[in-house]
Amino acid sequence: MNIKIVRYVVGRLLQVEALLLILPLIVSFIYEEAIIYKISFFAVILFLLIVGQVLAFKMPDNKRLTAREGFVIVALSWVLFSFFGGLPFVINGDIPSLVDAFFETSSGFTTTGSSILTDVEILAHSSLFWRSFTHLVGGMGILVFALAILPKIDSQSVNIMKAETPGPTFGKLVSKLSTSARILYTIYLAMTVVVVALLYFGGMNLFDSLLHSFGVAGTGGFGIRNGSIAPYETPYFEWVIGIGMLVFGINFNLIYLFLLGKFKQVWESEELKWYILIVTGAVGLICMNLFSTYHSFSVLIRDVFFTVSSIITTTGFSTADFGKWPLFSQTILLLLMFVGACAGSTAGGLKVSRVVVYAKIFVAEVKRMANPSRIVTVLYDKKPLNKNTKHSVANYLIIYFLLFAGMLVLLTLDVPDFLSAFSAVAATFNNIGPALGVVGPAHSFAELTDFSKIILSFGMLAGRLEIFPILILFSPRTWKK
Repeated sequence: MNIKIVRYVVGRLLQVEALLLILPLIVSFIYEEAIIYKISFFAVILFLLIVGQVLAFKMPDNKRLTAREGFVIVALSWVLFSFFGGLPFVINGDIPSLVDAFFETSSGFTTTGSSILTDVEILAHSSLFWRSFTHLVGGMGILVFALAILPKIDSQSVNIMKAETPGPTFGKLVSKLSTSARILYTIYLAMTVVVVALLYFGGMNLFDSLLHSFGVAGTGGFGIRNGSIAPYETPYFEWVIGIGMLVFGINFNLIYLFLLGKFKQVWESEELKWYILIVTGAVGLICMNLFSTYHSFSVLIRDVFFTVSSIITTTGFSTADFGKWPLFSQTILLLLMFVGACAGSTAGGLKVSRVVVYAKIFVAEVKRMANPSRIVTVLYDKKPLNKNTKHSVANYLIIYFLLFAGMLVLLTLDVPDFLSAFSAVAATFNNIGPALGVVGPAHSFAELTDFSKIILSFGMLAGRLEIFPILILFSPRTWKK
């Protein structure tokens, strides 16, 4: 383990977080908030700048950065960002509990959207801004953002980007990694600006437009009003946000190809086709199940589309209390929580690409069992899957469900019923937000004990980083020479 390079990169990243905290500090001045809000952000900024400078005072001579260092840097930076990012809430009193602040900020950076707040409307504008801004930063990735602005670590940073980028495979847009990161963030921010403009010119005020766009872009879903999107009661906003969530659930490599005019390559993406098919199928099935309970077909379509879009992209915005929907509809939503959107997007979950590969491997094994002498090739995007990829996705599923089961067992010590415990783990581990039962869309995670909140916080981090970085960070073998 090259601890010196880990120390250096983490130090630089803490300085990046300090710079990001300047934005909510500016917001506190704009809205002329009490001095405690200005102090809370300024104190954390100063602390992070000092600590960051101490850790990154000198570039180490040994710049070797292997996969192990990459995993540790990613996991450690996300944990530290969540911890220090929650300190302003504790200092200004908006979230007095350190555990609650860590939970809320972890939920923000991992774009989960689960919340311990029962009344978000009492928060100051600066707190609301920082809370939603974490979605924007965490959506594309803290380290991707850092690589875009810290080119000095580019030559050794491929293992960092691999560890943070969601999905079973990793691919650069161009040969130079920092350039790839800048292209990704340029597309990401440009798309965010489009959502802001659509909401603002549709009648939403600028502050609300910005914060909701951060949630759409990061597929995070922190609401700034009690009741999420529902209080606006404007169909236009629901359609803009619903469609926006689906678009941000698409692999950004495909969006890049689309902007280059390579439409054929985009349409040939097997994952994109399955993504559209799953969304369409889920909307159709739930609409049929709810048809007799709605008086207006347009409201039915809008509510179901918005909810399916929010769940499969793991955003967490809500316009309807789906906790009151029939069991069939809830089951479909629960399955969508596990599927997630596309790899290489800002969404969580297993990812559509993995689910498709699992289905194809299952079919291939059935064919092989029926005819042992038959050679069955598993194709994905018209290319045969190699053994390493098949083993990788299979191993991920095993570890995923082992961790899921472990968190579920621990949560049953606190949560009163199985549905609430199961859906709470599903909602946080898959970075979705609202769950079912006592932690459903009409409730929050406030009633859980600190023990459960810590378990779910690390579940959110593990889910966003696709498990391995967090496991490697806490493995004793990692820190041996």
